[in-house]
Amino acid sequence: MAHAATMNEVERYESPLTPGWGKLMMWVFLISDAMSFAGLLAAYGTVRLASAEWPVPSEVLDVPLTAVNTFILICSSVTMVKALSAIRHGNRAGFLKWLGGTMLGGLTFLGIQAWEWTHLIVHEGLSIKTSLFGATFFILTGFHGCHVLSGVIYLFCIFLRGAQGAYTAERHSPVEIAGLYWHFVDLIWILVFTFVYLIA
Repeated sequence: MAHAATMNEVERYESPLTPGWGKLMMWVFLISDAMSFAGLLAAYGTVRLASAEWPVPSEVLDVPLTAVNTFILICSSVTMVKALSAIRHGNRAGFLKWLGGTMLGGLTFLGIQAWEWTHLIVHEGLSIKTSLFGATFFILTGFHGCHVLSGVIYLFCIFLRGAQGAYTAERHSPVEIAGLYWHFVDLIWILVFTFVYLIA
């Protein structure tokens, strides 16, 4: 019995799947990912300042539509908070409802962004090859879009596990960790939106 208890304590403190380790590893990932975005935004700023013929963003991009899209993504952060709060209180139905709303917000964001890309490429002739503006725009928004898509897939996996009863009021750390990622994605988009769409 003493041996079994010792083994349980070792597994508790050494397993990378424990809540403390999971949250720590997510923070490490987010910090490293933030550096990637910081590098891209710094490159964007450098290229923009060095270019003598940089277009006014509002004359090329649909700022009002993207503002609505930004609002949708921010709202998805609110629903993520609601989902975590629901499972913390043992409300699995509420958890699934709010998490579903979060995924819907992410998919809506991606759909609007896909429409914007299609409009710019087909109707405006803008692409990653046409200009430095096009290159930086598609790289920045595309890199972020990949994060949103990854986040939706991540949340869908959490949703499936939650539907199977994997999370309770006492055991919900994976939901909290997924929430950290989603809030990070939303925060980064606010920076991208400000730099690319709003600063003239």
